[in-house]
Amino acid sequence: MAKYTLGIAGNPNCGKTTMFNALTGARQHVANWPGVTVEKKVGMIKAGEDTIELVDLPGTYSLTAYTQEELVARNFLVEDRPQVVIDVMNADALERNLYLAVQIMELGVPLVLGLNMMDEVRQSGKHIDSDKLAVLSGCKVVETVAREGKGADELLRTSLELAREQRGEWKPLTISYGPDLDPVLVEMQALIEAESFLTDKVPSRWTGIKYLERDEDVIARGRAVNADFSARLEAMADAVEMHTRKTLNARPDALIADYRYGFIAGMIKDVVTYPVLDQDRVSRSDAMDKVLTHTLLGPLIMLGIVYVIYEITFTVGEVPMGWLESFFGWLGDTVTEAMPDGHLRSLLVSGIIDGVGGVLGFVPLIMFMFLMISALEDSGYIARMAYMLDRVFKIFGLHGTSVLPFIVSGGIAGGCAVPGVMATRTLRSPKEKLATIFVAPYMTCGAKVPVFLMLSAAFFPENAATVMLMITLGAWAMALIVARVLRSTVIRGDSTPFVMELPPYRMPTLRGVLIHTWERTWEYAKKAGTIILGISILIWAMMTFPQMPEERAEVFEAQRAPIVAQLETLDENEDEDAMAALEEQLADIDNAEAEAAIHHTVAGRIGKALEPVSLLAGFDWRTNIALTGGFAAKEVIVSTLGTAYSLGEVDPEDTDTLAQKLVNDPMFTPASAVALILFTMLYAPCFVTVVAMARESSWTWATSSVIGSTALAYVMAVAGYNIARLVL
Repeated sequence: MAKYTLGIAGNPNCGKTTMFNALTGARQHVANWPGVTVEKKVGMIKAGEDTIELVDLPGTYSLTAYTQEELVARNFLVEDRPQVVIDVMNADALERNLYLAVQIMELGVPLVLGLNMMDEVRQSGKHIDSDKLAVLSGCKVVETVAREGKGADELLRTSLELAREQRGEWKPLTISYGPDLDPVLVEMQALIEAESFLTDKVPSRWTGIKYLERDEDVIARGRAVNADFSARLEAMADAVEMHTRKTLNARPDALIADYRYGFIAGMIKDVVTYPVLDQDRVSRSDAMDKVLTHTLLGPLIMLGIVYVIYEITFTVGEVPMGWLESFFGWLGDTVTEAMPDGHLRSLLVSGIIDGVGGVLGFVPLIMFMFLMISALEDSGYIARMAYMLDRVFKIFGLHGTSVLPFIVSGGIAGGCAVPGVMATRTLRSPKEKLATIFVAPYMTCGAKVPVFLMLSAAFFPENAATVMLMITLGAWAMALIVARVLRSTVIRGDSTPFVMELPPYRMPTLRGVLIHTWERTWEYAKKAGTIILGISILIWAMMTFPQMPEERAEVFEAQRAPIVAQLETLDENEDEDAMAALEEQLADIDNAEAEAAIHHTVAGRIGKALEPVSLLAGFDWRTNIALTGGFAAKEVIVSTLGTAYSLGEVDPEDTDTLAQKLVNDPMFTPASAVALILFTMLYAPCFVTVVAMARESSWTWATSSVIGSTALAYVMAVAGYNIARLVL
């Protein structure tokens, strides 16, 4: 019985994670790599008596360690020394994908090449001779189609066989880097071996290559081990760089990349065969891109797609959302009838059912939205959005890669700002990264979606999809404007060039889309049942205690007593109008008592204290409490409003939904809805996002974002409220 550690590597968009999921299924757990916030997935697989630990490495194009992902992938290979690495490649772009494989081979790690997306290769008319590739590369080669699970078992079996054969032995690949670099590499290699410099971890020639490439991480490690010897290697690298700049007008790292690609081109020259008749044929993806990424048509099509997503969401999701609202209404009534009046019943009905139920009621809308967005992601269209928006981002001092954090944060609604902020680590410019971190949380994340959906459907039912589209565009516009201000003032600097490869279009599989939709919907629902539940209970307690003093309650009881006495003397059949008038007076007293009771609580005092400022934006004490809770998580805005209106309602038979209660509230107008949308869009990110921002930048920058964004949100809400009062 033995345990083997296998790594699974690959470029972004190659199907690596899909293959990892196919191999491990539910036998995996997710954490972070030690010391960094890059996601680490590990799956355990039983193979007979043996155990396989499969580690999903971050998607990366190389091992040069410019980004955290590249550094994490390389450090895993060097420090953990897996028995085998599986390199999952997009076989339809074999030359580009082999660049990472060659770097792994130079390190010496036993390697299995997984030629993924072979169905697309065959559809394009190309032929790949995998047997010849295995001979020329010296690696095992397996053809796969990850999204259908084809080749997964063979890939695992081949990798396990190789691990048993190699028994931990590494065999580095040696590539000639030409007459300018080879001599100094040979000299470096001899010196490194004589000094035993870092040879306990990596091959001596590989270390020499890293010094020529000016790899900061390797050089820093070298200085820590032996500063004098590292300085000698650095001087050799300086000398050869001066020589290549003079003779070839190129740096050593550029020459190394050229020779690697030359090695790859020679290796696959006889491996890939193109159909004679189809050599000049434009690929289907290229033909589609001529329309979908066209300078004028592309953005219009993109806006149309986003609008259709919202239109379908409201149209199709309205029915199941009504079912859920009716269910929670029935559940609240049932609990109310089954339990005696008291704090426990109030907690269950007003705190939990009306609070958490208000959030869960939007699950159908969220699910349909995620379904369509998952299909777009799997089709390859999201990458086209980033490509098109790069032209706009340059104007505002951002990098094209900033588009991806925007989209992940909720650029087309339903994302999350936490992974969006984490995605900024792909930006190599620290200043562009800071600007992106500051404004990415403005996007329409999944936590804000219930607020926007509720207000759009309640106050603008005829144009709900249009309003959601305007909210999305407004978030993008505000993010870009604020980014431009930041890049022109506190974080000035030039924009860096943008290079991005577009994955081929693919037909999304039903299974893949459903899995992605379920994962996102479940995360939303799970959050409502855990974090939102806890906050809802806390806010219910804040809106219930301390209770109104008995002498104050006795005043209301004294006001009711004569009215109740009059009601008892009237005949129900003869004095209907009089009875109705008296019952209305009782309702007014009950309402006043409920309002007074809440105003006396901790939350009520906070809400009332903020009213002098918040009323300028059309927010009363209820909205103030909800927005205060939103600092923890934006979904709390909906749950808190549900609790506030439930505790303050007059008629115990009132079964209106929260949206209906807002519409019926004379204090909450369409102008208030506009202001609340603007404030929710822009004010401080949720607490978890703030922590992520601090990790990716600093607590000073994260705090600046909280204060600056909240101030901007208030100004925009006040302006929006007063303009909307004139227009609506």
